[in-house]
Formats: sequence, structure tokens, C-alpha cells
Amino acid sequence: MSQTLAEFREYNPHHLLGLHQQPAGSLIRLWRPGAEKVYVEVGGFVHEASAVDANGLFELSLEKKIDRFDYRVFHTDGSVGCDPYAFTPLIGEMDAYLFNAGCHYDLFRILGAHVRAVDGVGGVHFAVWAPNARSVSLVADFNHFDGRVNPMRSMGSSGIWELFVPGLQEGVKYKFEIRTHAGDLRIKSDPFAFFSELRPATASVVFDVDRYVWNDHAWIEARERCCLNRPVCIYEVHLGSWRWYGKEFANYRQIAVDLANYCVSMGFTHVELLPVMEHPLDESWGYQVTGFFSVTSRYGTPEDFQFFVDHLHQKGIGVILDWVPAHFPTDDYALNRFDGTALYEHEDPRKGIHPHWNTAIFNYGRKEVTNFLLASALYWLEVMHIDGLRVDAVASMLYLDYGRKAGEWIANPDGSNYNVEAADFVKHLNSIVHQKFSGVLMIAEESSAYFGVSHPIEKGGLGFDLKWNMGWMNDTLRYFARDPLYRRFHQNDLTFSLLYAFSEKFELVLSHDEVVHMKGSLLTKMPGPDWQKFANVRLLYSYMMAHPGKKLLFMGGEIGQWSEWNCKAHLDWPLLDYPLHRGLTTMIQKLNLFYQRHSALWERDFDWEGYEWIEFSDVANSVVSYKRKSASETLIVVHNFTPQYHERYWIASAPSGVVVEVFNTDAEEFGGCGKVNPKLTQNESGFWIELAPLATMIFATRLP
Repeated sequence: MSQTLAEFREYNPHHLLGLHQQPAGSLIRLWRPGAEKVYVEVGGFVHEASAVDANGLFELSLEKKIDRFDYRVFHTDGSVGCDPYAFTPLIGEMDAYLFNAGCHYDLFRILGAHVRAVDGVGGVHFAVWAPNARSVSLVADFNHFDGRVNPMRSMGSSGIWELFVPGLQEGVKYKFEIRTHAGDLRIKSDPFAFFSELRPATASVVFDVDRYVWNDHAWIEARERCCLNRPVCIYEVHLGSWRWYGKEFANYRQIAVDLANYCVSMGFTHVELLPVMEHPLDESWGYQVTGFFSVTSRYGTPEDFQFFVDHLHQKGIGVILDWVPAHFPTDDYALNRFDGTALYEHEDPRKGIHPHWNTAIFNYGRKEVTNFLLASALYWLEVMHIDGLRVDAVASMLYLDYGRKAGEWIANPDGSNYNVEAADFVKHLNSIVHQKFSGVLMIAEESSAYFGVSHPIEKGGLGFDLKWNMGWMNDTLRYFARDPLYRRFHQNDLTFSLLYAFSEKFELVLSHDEVVHMKGSLLTKMPGPDWQKFANVRLLYSYMMAHPGKKLLFMGGEIGQWSEWNCKAHLDWPLLDYPLHRGLTTMIQKLNLFYQRHSALWERDFDWEGYEWIEFSDVANSVVSYKRKSASETLIVVHNFTPQYHERYWIASAPSGVVVEVFNTDAEEFGGCGKVNPKLTQNESGFWIELAPLATMIFATRLP
């Protein structure tokens, strides 16, 4: 009778175990492999069950009929509670149907581990998708991680296995023991776990993510009314290396207070976090995700992270997360070949293995897999109140030949290289996110020329709100790295971006990717002596802030880091004791606040109505000038990309009033030379300015 359990091929242990009614009474069957004696409590009396066979099956026969909750069993940890095999299935047919169809948007409330009460009995419900398993067992600290003790029940063709264990509470460490049809043993962490052990340990941890009391209602309500004609100035942060707290990892709560205060004082509108989903290797910066629903335990618990988000919201700062649906690591304890087959990934390495990162690629053609990813995105937005997702490596998803040579990829039947399944997933993702969460930003890190990344889905686009402007970043940094003497020959690197600036809704980025792997910090990329390096960084940042598009700066750029970013170190905050560094930080702070106050710099970021060239052909002097416009104001922006000072430089723009300088990156308080314009000479066709070296100057007109 117990042979199927002993041989790990029982798909419905509840059919065999638990309470069974007989003509003359009741029969209780218990599964305790390795036990010599098993006891059951009925009506306040303790009874010893009889061993049926050597495998570990025990029975207690009662002469009276009892209900399934009229008896208690002694568990392997010594506790007494209800029998896990006395409960009926908790996952309904509709849940299974929606999951298999790829549209169960609350899937994170069905699969995984959930603290809940069933028929008035408290415990934890476990559920996992493993359609190709011969059997699945729950292994946990309460059963000494013994895979023989708690076999799970198959929910049929859905591929889901489930078990409710009464008496368990938050904090239980657990995994799933999966037996494949080939007889192999797979010990896996929970793909839907909300919390995990601190690396290098890999067990999942039961956690109730719904008990936190939020205080950001005003923020959420205001966010729902926001749209992209608002200022967006993002501070990109790696939590582990932003600031030193005297220990390896600070807590989310501790970081929240300091980071929120810093962003408010510096004029940033949002924080974007490098991935905080659980990952095994610190040096991956979070981009090798093993826990797509699990906030990393490096910095605390899910509740600590909820405090982090809540606190930043109350301070008026939005929170955006890097999210990685393009690939996952092949660590054996996680998603890779989860049930012995290529479940989450493609079986064929030409579609299932990423050639650059040696990671597994999700199978976007499988509905359950895309449902897993959709649920992950929705989880962070719903449960963690996140304000946006920056979707990593979108280009690698969209192209079948991404990073591959001829013969290493599989073309579509028509010979094309577009990953239609991935594109359909992305459209589904953006559609459901915008349907459920008004005001949330979906941002694509997409480095190719794929057309329509930020276009509406109904018009053939992918439906993202913003696309990282990688072309602008590469052209601009290449230009700034040149000796100013030779920049005259490369002015096209600056002006080219305006040919396509409004083809997508762009976000301009000076991101973490540009200050690692021997690329140098922003400061060390710049040519010339120190004063020119700092002037160039001030010019670079102000050029970005005045250019159409939303903005992002990686931490450290604002203080003038000399060293490349190191995820194992922290920012060199003592640099602010030095005048040039302090001046750079002051400039960025005041420019951010200036940016927020002036709608001309953000209201019309995505159409030509917000931009007008004045002069882009002064190649000899490496100077460009243009207007930024909103419904209520016009600003004139002038950039001088050489260290040459011009005492009188003509700006051919007919003023509508008195022209005044409203910002100058060469101000002495910013570490500049002080070549500012306290008073201007003007006529009906333009005005003369002192053209500061390596500087941005911004002018406005006021009524006389």
C-alpha cells in the first residue's frame, strides 16, 4: 500500500493518508518513515498507531466516527497539530486554468508559501509548479529537511503540487525536493518565495508580506494623476556601496532615512535601485536573479524594504527597480532545469543559453513562464508599491541572434531574427501594468534600433513609457573624452541625437555601466588638468539636463569620484572636503532644483514643440545654442565645449523682453572661473554674452 510513497512516485498522498471513514468507525493513516512509534491524540487521549509495514506507514483504527479535525498528530519536531493530509485542495480549477493560460495576475498569491487560516486552522500553504516531476516533497527545518516526510499532492494537468501544513508560522526555512521521471533528485528553492536565507545559504523563508501598514496613500494618489510631462531626475543607486555603515550590509530602514534626505536635498525626483531581487553573487550587482519575488536578505526583510519604499514616498521620492526578465543564472538550487527538464528555459541552447553571460534564457513561448514573469512585475508594483520598473537587456530578448554568430541561432520560418514570442510578452507586460497601475513607469534598457519601443501597443509599439537613449550616451561620452582642441571635428556627435530625439520617449542616462570594467569614472574620462576635468563634468551634466528627455545619474557622479565604481566599496564621500568636488556637488544640486522649477526643461520632452535650434553650426568654436520651451516659458541654452573664453559672443535670438542669465555652470560657487553674465547687451535681433569656458549658460527673458 505504501510502496508508491516509499519509491517517491505518489502523486496524491492525500488519497492514501489522513482520515478515512469505515462502516464501523474511522481509520487514520500516517506516514512516518524511519519512526518506530507514532502517536495520535483523539478526544484528549493519546493513542499509539500501529505500523503497517517497514516503509513507514502507520494506522489507527477507531470504533467511532470522527471528523477530520477531531484528531491531532505528533509532528517530527515534537509539536502537536492537525494532520496536513486532512485538508482538501486549496487551489481551484479556475486558478489552475488561468495559470496555464498565462493570465493569472495574482499568481504570487497562489504559488509559493502563504501564511493563512484554512477552516479556522492556521498554518502555511505551499504550492509549486513542477509538471514533469514524478513526485514533490516539502523539505523544511520543521521536518529536518527529510524528503520522505511530507509528500505533496499533484493538482493534475496544471503541473501544480500543493500541501497545507497546519501549525507552521512565519520564519520556516524550506525547499522543494523534486523526483524526476528519470529518478534524479532535485532540491530547489521556491521560485515564488518572498524571502530567502542570506547567501551563501539558499533556503526559502516563509514571510507574510501583507501585514505592513502603509502610510504613502497621498503619494500613490498623486502618482496616479502624473504623466510624462513631469520632471523626472533619477538617482541610480547600488544599496550595498552607496554609504558605509560600519558593517557589510546596512538595513533597508537605515539606508531609507539617509537616502531620502539626500535625494530631497539634491533635487532628485526618483531613486532607481540596481536589482534588489535575491541573487547569489554580490559581484553580479543583482543582475543574476534567483528570487524573482524575494527582496534580497542582504539588507533586511521584506517588511524592512516596504518601510524603505514607504519612507521615500513620504519624502516625495519615487522608487524604480531594475528588473531582469531576460535571463537567469544556472545555479542548481534555483530555476535551472527545475523539474529535471528545461521548464523555465528553452531546451535548445540556441534559444535557451545566453552566449555573453552563460545564463539561461526564459522560454517566452510557454504561457506559464510568461505568467511567472508577469506576476513578478505585478508583485513589486502591488505589494511593494514600486513606482516603476527598468527592464534590463530588452534588446537581448527581442533578437534571436543577439550575441550569436551564424549557425548559433534559430531563425523564424521567414528567416527573420525577431523574437516574436518575447515581443508579445513585453506587450502583454506593459498592457497589464498600465491597466492596473496608473502613473507607474515602464522603462526599457534597449540598445538596438528596434522601432517603437516606447510607442503605444495599439499603434504597433511595445508600450514602454521610456527608452534608455544609449546612442546619446555613447556619442556624448565619446565626444567629451576628446581633447577640446579636436572637438570641432566631431560636433556631429552632439547634434546627431536631435535627428532622432523625438522618435521615441527617451531617458538620458549616465549609468553604472559607464563607470566600471576599466571605463573610468565620469571625472577620469575627461581630458585636461583638474580644473578642466571638473568643468567638463559640470558641462556634461548640464548638457544632459537641458537636452530633451528624462534624466538619470549613477551615484558618485555627483561628487566627482576619481575611482571606478566598486560594488564592494563605498562612495568616496570625504572628497566633498575639497573645493572642486564640493563645487561639483553644489552645481548638480542647484541644477536639479532649477530643472524641477522650470517646465521648459521637461514639459515637452518628446516633441519638437519643446525644442528649437538657434545655432548648431559654429564648429570652429565648438558652441551650440537652442531654446527649450513649455506652454509657460522659454529658456535659451548655450554650451561652450572648449576652454576658450569669449568676452563677447553673439546669440542670434530675438528677445521678447529683458534677457537675464538664470544659470551658469562656471559660477565660482561651483568651482568655475566666475565668467558669468550679470548684465547683458541686447537688441531686437539678439544679445551679447560672455562665453564662459567649458560651460553651460541658461538665459530667460523677463518683461521690462
